[in-house]
Amino acid sequence: MTPVLYSFRRCPYAMRARLAILAADVEVELREVVLRDKPQAFLDTSPSGTVPCLELPDLVIDESLDIMIWALSQSDPQGLLNMPQAGWDLIAHSDGPFKHALDRTKYTTRYPDDDPTHHRAEASGFLADLNAQIDVHLFDHPSLADIAIAPFVRQFAFIDKPWFDAQPWPQLQGWLARFLASDAFAQVMVKYPQWRPGDAPTVFPSRAAQE
Repeated sequence: MTPVLYSFRRCPYAMRARLAILAADVEVELREVVLRDKPQAFLDTSPSGTVPCLELPDLVIDESLDIMIWALSQSDPQGLLNMPQAGWDLIAHSDGPFKHALDRTKYTTRYPDDDPTHHRAEASGFLADLNAQIDVHLFDHPSLADIAIAPFVRQFAFIDKPWFDAQPWPQLQGWLARFLASDAFAQVMVKYPQWRPGDAPTVFPSRAAQE
């Protein structure tokens, strides 16, 4: 069977899974999930009930980073997995402390007892470190770290884009701008209708979009 990817367009975790699948050029059947109306087939497949979730013939992968690694292990023409240990460390910090601070900056009603100003400052420390790291990419060539972290930097930046643009992070801002203007970002952000059982399969990556 063709691997099935349950996804949600705006979720940064699902976004980075699609980025890796696109980079690997591994064909999947994409099923767009509406989070307030999750289909039973998705809930029966995903142990966590969260996107992204990749269903393989003999395995379900329920974590976005694991989906990325799986895809690039099939095919990695850009050499994205060829990165130093520092790349894995950056991803771990992005997925851990940075995402913790990002959520408490963005979703203030979810965390009424947390000070968003404090958490924005915490997130900013990581972003300043990224700014110091970047030339064109996080390392000397594109890597898994770039596409694993960029969706979360995008999410943080658009909490208050004028504020983000006013920070002394020119390398980071340029890196994000190139990501947002890239063909890869455009392809993974194509809008698909909500998947329902019985729908014709949606192939991703779309061959038409790549031509």
